[in-house]
Amino acid sequence: MTKAQSGKLTSEQLMLRGSPPPDFLEFAHEWRRLFSEAWGTFLLVVVAAGAAVVGARSGGEITPGMKVAAPGLMVMAIIYFMGTVSGAHLNPAVTLAFAARRNFPWRRVPGYIGAQLVGGIAAASFLRAMFGTAALLGATTPGSGVSDVKALAMEILLTTGLVSTILGTASGARNIGSNGALAIGGYIALAGFWASPISGASMNPVRSFAPDLMRGDLSTTWIYVAGPLLGALIAVGFEWVLKGNATAAGTIAAQGDHQETG
Repeated sequence: MTKAQSGKLTSEQLMLRGSPPPDFLEFAHEWRRLFSEAWGTFLLVVVAAGAAVVGARSGGEITPGMKVAAPGLMVMAIIYFMGTVSGAHLNPAVTLAFAARRNFPWRRVPGYIGAQLVGGIAAASFLRAMFGTAALLGATTPGSGVSDVKALAMEILLTTGLVSTILGTASGARNIGSNGALAIGGYIALAGFWASPISGASMNPVRSFAPDLMRGDLSTTWIYVAGPLLGALIAVGFEWVLKGNATAAGTIAAQGDHQETG
């Protein structure tokens, strides 16, 4: 079908021709993307932190393997159901990476991070209301005998791998769909399997900040803010080395391809 026959081009066609579709430039419906980020981040944090909380309250019925697999499975589900709305960032480090990669407008970054903070804090508040401060509200902290510097290095490494996975799948328009969901969710679970005893395998500033805020202890939060943000920027550099300049397909993945209808 030609442009004359269809009357308009799809989001994908416009982006692949180098022109963002009008709905990406229009803020009238930005609230939908912000709601999507807040709701998705709520679900991620309530599962990632809640697995440890429920494990403590249930006397260990939630095993360590379940705790680290749960957020990976949750992210997989979120990408499926809302990736086309907002890009399913769910993480300030991911939003920063997409913006630095020039797949995402810098003017949208504050709104996305604000929505992620709202969702994360709401999730931690829910867990506190339900279970008190059991298991430190699922906080991520350096493991026993692990220094802050080593935990920081681990978070940088893990987030570099995570964001490389996200950018790598996005460059082929695969973040929205089965390949991206499986790769990203699988990476999160894999990182947790081997590295959670070292740093908690957060890879997400909001996932760590929200429980720390609600339990009133921010002494190690800096590790889980600085580490993921540095790792994200390293991954952006690696992506440029591997694939060169940003692609239109990456922009589709970063911003979603949902068409506003009113």
